[in-house]
Amino acid sequence: MTDTGDQRPRTDTVASVVRQWRAVHPALDTGPMEVIGRINRCAALLQQAEDAPLRRAGLSRAEFDLLGALRRTGHELTPGELARETFSSGAAVTKRVKQLTERGLVERRGDTRDRRVSHLRLTDAGRDLVDGILPEQLAYEEAVLSVLNPDRQDELSGLLAGLLDGLEGRLGALRG
Repeated sequence: MTDTGDQRPRTDTVASVVRQWRAVHPALDTGPMEVIGRINRCAALLQQAEDAPLRRAGLSRAEFDLLGALRRTGHELTPGELARETFSSGAAVTKRVKQLTERGLVERRGDTRDRRVSHLRLTDAGRDLVDGILPEQLAYEEAVLSVLNPDRQDELSGLLAGLLDGLEGRLGALRG
């Protein structure tokens, strides 16, 4: 239970949980718990802290992700496409689009061939908001990650990319 290249014992919350489980079940391999537990704990802490620049703009991370998807793709998207781009449910996208439309950040256009389909795009105000927040949000994220030096950040990014690549499309099989 030591850090890579570091001989100090780990003292994070997950290390404590793992020590407790090892006392109860010493024969079990807690390695997976150490990885998944730390990923989940980091995600929870990041969600609790919320993203300061987004909060100041009155946006949730999920709303910013939706606006960002419309901005970075550079074209209109259907609600279904937005759901795929943001890893959200259709119902969540519908709710967020309604709120963002009411705020004048997104506009909806009906499909000329199929009235059941709508196309979504950023308004000028939505584009300006995303473009204004993005540099500040990236600076905030850089500050959050500053607990790791740039080489460790690159290493972590690569490890997480490998995990994500291995997981995408395969978790459905694991659930069954």
